[in-house]
Amino acid sequence: MKKHIYIYSPSSAVRDKAAFKRGVKRLQALGHEVEIDEAALATHQRFAGDDATRLAAISRAAASGANVALISRGGYGLTRILDAIPYKAVAKAIHQGTEFIGLSDFTAFQSALLAKTGAVTWAGPAVGEDFGAEAGADDIMEACFDDLLSGQGEGTGWRMPARDSADLPKLRSIHDAVLWGGNLCVLTSLLGTPYFPAIDKGVLFLEDVNEHPYRVERMLDQLRQAGVLGRQKAVILGSFTGAKKVPHDRGFSMQTVTARLRALIKPPVLTGLPFGHVPTKVLLPVGAKVELAADGRDVFMVWGHRHAH
Repeated sequence: MKKHIYIYSPSSAVRDKAAFKRGVKRLQALGHEVEIDEAALATHQRFAGDDATRLAAISRAAASGANVALISRGGYGLTRILDAIPYKAVAKAIHQGTEFIGLSDFTAFQSALLAKTGAVTWAGPAVGEDFGAEAGADDIMEACFDDLLSGQGEGTGWRMPARDSADLPKLRSIHDAVLWGGNLCVLTSLLGTPYFPAIDKGVLFLEDVNEHPYRVERMLDQLRQAGVLGRQKAVILGSFTGAKKVPHDRGFSMQTVTARLRALIKPPVLTGLPFGHVPTKVLLPVGAKVELAADGRDVFMVWGHRHAH
């Protein structure tokens, strides 16, 4: 099942070259043809090349004819260039069979593309931090990636933490809801712009890294007060990692944030989604219609058969 994978850098510069090389070798070892964009390792300030360089890389990824366009890493840089991304060319490439995959800063690209064209992309791994992880690529992440490439992936499932299962009775079976979201900080920064998807009755998933729970709460409140959270059929929280507790938190934590959110919005707030800045991550079709159901603490999300190329 050899596939053509195009690697490009639309955000921050690749600083960990060793991880990048390990990631490329891992994809090659899995039998894939790996094509590396000419500017993949470019640097300009903190970016992988100046804005024009990164826009050109996105255009090359769209024109590559690859099965997968995979980001080298996240970081920062896509919100700067949302006004100039060739959305029609990217949507056409997706229609013709190129799957765009990424996370973190890539949320800006995915949200803008969804808002502008309705095209489906995948929230998933990056080359360096996932395929190039020093401990080796995560088995579940790799299996999900393989499922996407082979056209076998039709859904995912996870077990809710027992402490959070109180909201499960609120979860009726959800059908025909658009899955959207990604990195909370990046998504919130798009609110009020043409690049924020206007999705009602969707399933919104969120994750973040290095954000203290009070900052997470502030961003969730912004989305809530803007009416976004209350309009969804469900809100799903993935991994919120990397934050450092301080003594004056006095017990304030992500659990505090989650419990308060549950009390303030009607849609069920589910937790434990294996996605975010963690090794074990599933791949999620941003913009696709999904179904959601629970059996006990087990949650199942199904998007059915998506075309394989």
